[in-house]
Amino acid sequence: MFHFMSHLLKLTTLLLALAFMPLAHAKTTETVYDIVLTGGRVIDPETGLDAIRNVGMQGNTIAVITAEAITAKRIIDVRGLVVSPGFIDMHAHGQSILSGRVQAFDGVTTALELESGTYPVADFYATRTAEGRPINYGASVNWLGTRLAAVLDMEPKGNADWFAAAMNRQGWQNSIATPDQLAEIEARVAEGLDEGGLGVGFLTGYAPGSGYKEYYAVSKLAAARKAPTFTHARYLSMAEPESSFEAMQEIVAVAASTGVQAHIVHMNSISLKDIRLIGEMIRGAQERGAKISTEAYPYGAGATSIGAAMFRGEGWRERIGGITAESFVVDGQRLNEETFTRLQNEAPSTGIIIHFLDTEKPEDQALLDYSMLFPDGVIASDGGDWTIAGEPIADDVWPLPEEAWSHPRSAGTYMRFISQYARERGLISLPEAIRRVSYGPASILESYVPQMRRKGRLQEGADADIVVFDFDEIRDAATFEQPAQLSQGVKYLLVNGQPLIDNGELNESLLPGQPVRNNPIKATRY
Repeated sequence: MFHFMSHLLKLTTLLLALAFMPLAHAKTTETVYDIVLTGGRVIDPETGLDAIRNVGMQGNTIAVITAEAITAKRIIDVRGLVVSPGFIDMHAHGQSILSGRVQAFDGVTTALELESGTYPVADFYATRTAEGRPINYGASVNWLGTRLAAVLDMEPKGNADWFAAAMNRQGWQNSIATPDQLAEIEARVAEGLDEGGLGVGFLTGYAPGSGYKEYYAVSKLAAARKAPTFTHARYLSMAEPESSFEAMQEIVAVAASTGVQAHIVHMNSISLKDIRLIGEMIRGAQERGAKISTEAYPYGAGATSIGAAMFRGEGWRERIGGITAESFVVDGQRLNEETFTRLQNEAPSTGIIIHFLDTEKPEDQALLDYSMLFPDGVIASDGGDWTIAGEPIADDVWPLPEEAWSHPRSAGTYMRFISQYARERGLISLPEAIRRVSYGPASILESYVPQMRRKGRLQEGADADIVVFDFDEIRDAATFEQPAQLSQGVKYLLVNGQPLIDNGELNESLLPGQPVRNNPIKATRY
């Protein structure tokens, strides 16, 4: 009898457990997410997902992507809209709060200063972390800054003033570093990488006489550290010697000989009208195993300073292709010869726009298209800060003042690219366009920067950096005459799970951007 009652009790306990199991299971698996985007066209360029899905976020992470109904503290209906990974700009000189807000309307959730980079690196991150940023930020090590410090014996400061002062001095642009100076340059670059720098940025075009051995030595150092390089080619010219072709050949040779991952910045502008020949050389090197990547922006004009070395020396106009003073624009006004000469002599750091290609001409537009659609290439803005009458605009100013000036690429690169190339001209599919602005940049960086393995993707476990836009409405509004115009069509933009743009409006109270760096700070100082 005792054994019978014992078995009966066990059986009753088991039946009760089975009876309540569905309720218990439902209770433990029903998740209430922080934010859910429902019913949008979700595109993930890595896996090829392109379907109607619901995206649930928990904190700063994408927690679930599903066709099933899910619940959240806030549910956002995004039916009829595209849900994409946030765009990653590898070439963003504008690192201010204002610049980040402007780029957010262009779909950018991560803006990295990789061509120029920064130096000292630790100071760059410390300042922006203390101030906060609307979108994610990061920088490479500025090789030119380390060179200025070593060759001119200048101690770098925690702001840009020392760098601008050094750039305005003459002589260092065409000097060969001594063995001791080169050793110091390499030590300073290594220090910057230890402080979290995302690679090495080479502005060789601003120091064309710095020597091939120096570029090789520092690239070799980067290769040993598995760090990528980002190079503004040494020359800007269609005439030999010292042509753009020769400058690109240097990057190819160093990539092949050292094994460094070499990224070529603004392929469209630095190649001038030799872009097809240069592209053929780059593609051949890639197919033979050289780790080379490229970027371009969808404009026929570039921006730099009027005193740059490329605009000096005998015959520089002819080498570039018959450039005249009227090819240069300052604060929206084309220059004449007198003003050009005065600014170059008295204010060489003055920002200018220079028109290389006339995209009204089919043959010039075809050259630009070639660089924009180069196999496996990515899109990067080369955008900068915003000024009024040459003076920086304070970060607490919003909205962007109508009289603000910058290259229109600072506001419109990404929506211009997607709207023109994927929608209006149909030269590329929407998923491929999204790959070039999100997963493409992330994949270039992720072997050295582990954080990038969670960006540029719409997948469970990825960072909740997401842009939601209306494919039929998106367009760039910034022009050369009126650059202070925000791109249109972005409805929501989430940075680390926080809606920075909410139903088309900027939330000025949010600064959710986080630093992107390679590793923890190991700071030392000379």
